[in-house]
Amino acid sequence: MLNQDWKANWIWGGEIESPRNEWRCFRKSFDVAPHGGSADQTSKTLRISADSRYVLYINGEQVGRGPVRSWTVEQFYDVYDVGHLLIPGQTNSIAVLVLHFGVSTFYYERGRGGLLVQLDQIGAEGTETILTTDATWHTAIHAGNHTRSSRMSCQQGFTEYIDATLWDGDWASEAYDAAGWENAGLIGPVGTGPWTTVKERDIPLLAEAPVYPSRVLTLSSVKSFTYSTAIDIRNAMVEGSENHANFVSFTGYAATILSVQQETEIVLGFPSTGECTTAVSLNGVVLEEAAFTGVLPEKYAAVTLHKGDNLLLIDVSGLRIHTGKLHLGIYSDSIVVLRSPIAAEQQSPQASAFIAIGPFDSVVDLDHQETKAIDFEDPQYKGVLNKVSGPADLALYSSYIRSIDESLVSEVDVFGLSVWKKESNPRVIPAALQNIVIPNALPGIVPVYPGLDTELIIDFGKELTGYLTFELEAAAGTILDFYGFEYMTADYRQDTFGLDNSLRYVCQEGRQRYVSPVRRGLRYLMLTIRDASQPVKLFNVHFLSNHYPVAEIGKFHSSDPLLNDIWEISRHTTKVCMEDTFVDCPAYEQVFWVGDSRNEALVSNYLFGVNEIVKRCLRLVPGSKEQTPLYMNQVPSGWSSVIPNWTFFWAIACREYVEQTADLDFAKEMYPHIRFTLEHYLKEIDQDGLLAIKGWNLLDWSPIDQPNEGIVTHQNCFLVKTLRVAAEMGALTGDAEGQLYFIEEADKLQTAINKFLWSEEQSAYLDCIHVDGRKSDNFSVQTQVVAYLTGVAQGDRRNVMESYLIEAPAHFVQIGSPFMSFFYYEALSEAGHVSTIVDDIRKNFGQMIDNDATTCWEMYPNFAENRPNPNMLTRSHCHAWSAAPGYFLGREVLGVRSKAMGWTEVDVMPNPSGLTWARGSVPLSEAGQIDVAWKLLGENKIEISVQSPASVKINIIVPNGYEGIIREKKFI
Repeated sequence: MLNQDWKANWIWGGEIESPRNEWRCFRKSFDVAPHGGSADQTSKTLRISADSRYVLYINGEQVGRGPVRSWTVEQFYDVYDVGHLLIPGQTNSIAVLVLHFGVSTFYYERGRGGLLVQLDQIGAEGTETILTTDATWHTAIHAGNHTRSSRMSCQQGFTEYIDATLWDGDWASEAYDAAGWENAGLIGPVGTGPWTTVKERDIPLLAEAPVYPSRVLTLSSVKSFTYSTAIDIRNAMVEGSENHANFVSFTGYAATILSVQQETEIVLGFPSTGECTTAVSLNGVVLEEAAFTGVLPEKYAAVTLHKGDNLLLIDVSGLRIHTGKLHLGIYSDSIVVLRSPIAAEQQSPQASAFIAIGPFDSVVDLDHQETKAIDFEDPQYKGVLNKVSGPADLALYSSYIRSIDESLVSEVDVFGLSVWKKESNPRVIPAALQNIVIPNALPGIVPVYPGLDTELIIDFGKELTGYLTFELEAAAGTILDFYGFEYMTADYRQDTFGLDNSLRYVCQEGRQRYVSPVRRGLRYLMLTIRDASQPVKLFNVHFLSNHYPVAEIGKFHSSDPLLNDIWEISRHTTKVCMEDTFVDCPAYEQVFWVGDSRNEALVSNYLFGVNEIVKRCLRLVPGSKEQTPLYMNQVPSGWSSVIPNWTFFWAIACREYVEQTADLDFAKEMYPHIRFTLEHYLKEIDQDGLLAIKGWNLLDWSPIDQPNEGIVTHQNCFLVKTLRVAAEMGALTGDAEGQLYFIEEADKLQTAINKFLWSEEQSAYLDCIHVDGRKSDNFSVQTQVVAYLTGVAQGDRRNVMESYLIEAPAHFVQIGSPFMSFFYYEALSEAGHVSTIVDDIRKNFGQMIDNDATTCWEMYPNFAENRPNPNMLTRSHCHAWSAAPGYFLGREVLGVRSKAMGWTEVDVMPNPSGLTWARGSVPLSEAGQIDVAWKLLGENKIEISVQSPASVKINIIVPNGYEGIIREKKFI
């Protein structure tokens, strides 16, 4: 619906346009005319959007959540049929909870707070508007939400701290009295910035259903920090950094006074030192590394505070900082008071107990632009640790000192409390406690241990994405701390460093239920109950699983149970990584990574056969051209980052979508965008005819030589492939001139690659040429795979590349991620080595099954990046770029391959690959499915059965070396 069809206005409340982590409630009562009888054929349609997210209620009943992620200038709205929820002839109510982030993330560009609603009655005589957002709506800040909760991660918004004693949970009910709420403020009509355009949601509403845990896994009595906080150092140090999610670099310090009544032994804890903990000093004495215990990134030190004031000084400097969060914890048996090191008259009105000293230098760092170097040798900066031992010494740096605003300092760090334990005592789990995970009327009674907190770990049995929900009975003031993570064994828990996946809930008196509006992903849930004056009756803890609506049409089952398990974790991974776009993972990021989604779309084609989500993902990418004509690697996002390969994969995915759907109108829509970005990439071709570019030149996590500036072979090869794809899109859309242009550019680049990037000595393509002209010493499997797959390697060189697919030289860098394996499998498929694909799937994905995986890992354990200890087998345990078996087992083992645009003709050629039988289904693009079952009858005979729609031409091909029995059935 066009902007001019709207009568509603954008509204908000309060004085601040874009408040940090504000939850705002809106209500409006309205009358609905009496029912018109059998002649009344009207429908009632509600349209809604909000910045940043909303939950909608009508007459107290939750209707939906949204909106889908959007570029701010092209805001999406949702449409609901709500006639069945309205009561004719009575006063009805609408309530909306809006969560405004107030910072940019990897899935949100900072806009401003806003709500837009319009309810229309549509009948034979036209459209009547019943309700619009205007100044008569009532609004109030959700007082139960603590706005000072910490960021979940650089990719996401905020953790949750909810105090149910401060807010009436019935605020959305039909009968609630909003007296005392303020009137909403008008922002302006539709078309008002920053949302200059609004567009109807282009995918179905997401599916949502309750999922209960499988068991309570552990019960312990515990004790953790007596003080904890997490400080947003990034926003404190770099002015304006809340408006973007780019890397920042800076030098500076944070400081506070620790005041005690007598000499006191404490534990000083830094539960996650990935950022903002370069050095620590206490009263001018720098703590040496030997003073700390803990497995990195955790660091803990036992220190002595002398009577009175003690100055804690932390060097928070760093390069390329994203989240910029300082986790700090203190354990003490005595009271430790934190206060600011500067006098009250020097403090800002919203000052916290912490000050910033600096930045002495800072910069915003974009990977595709030149950036100045940070001066870590600046004597002013370096002198602080040596010259400051007490508050009086701070006068030397008065021009650099300011209060850290209280809004940037969390009231508690639930992540830190959950990770570190001063004391932890395992307890036997009473059988009745398992009632927590059972959807019945009996509660689990959570025991209370005097002087200690009670900790449960709940296992949901598999990875989930959605919204945490619980119901309990407790005394007012009882605290529930939730912390979600993905992996544990009997003696190891993989904490989610870099992701604060936590929620604090403070109970009101009596029985209560809470549904979190914050999306999170997890398998395990740690629940710690604190300050309980009586045992808590926990009736249930469950998840509202929320994902793209799909039917599980794709199937695979075979004579190999391991392959069956691998296919199943691939299916589940793909499903939980389908939100309003494909996302890389449901826990750590929830981000639409453009390159990842190309492979995810192919997997989804073979599992679910849905097209709208693919089209939506592809359409979002060109919106990033306002930040860079090279297009960004994750969208919509506040991080302006370029991985050239990800842009190339997007263009390839556009072509694959057209092949999948035969949607030529989409080809015409996307081709100009493909041409636009490729013309800008071609400006980066150097005098030798090679792509020499500054960017995040990534393909795999393993140590390929892929510098962020220079000539990287794999992306030169992928650019050749992309130029040829652009030529095909030009042909499909009638641009003969463009078709010829892109073919010529592809041929020139291919020639240059073979001239300058080939090593005769190694009979291989080198990984790169550095910006100083130095050729890479590295040779990798990855580069040879890409040279083969993209057709750059021809003739004898192609034959050499094919031999490397089966057995590469031992000194070549090996594949480190399942994402790279996808391209490897594509190359093997093209070469006809299907058995090698199946063997590699068994070997690498089998490791995941051996380690209790329910989803596919981001990395293989032998190349896992940033592992603080050998127990950490991978970072993310659920990553959709890794779900390749869901595609290749259907395409290669079942042998189902499209041979014509839109799947109007299909080959079925099974590849036994060491199996004795296999069966399964592959969904078709528009309607129906292809069911295949094959089994070996002796050594050289195979029976193949195929069922398919009559509209699809099926070519059943008996594999070489076999005699075939063919059974075919058609459906009309």
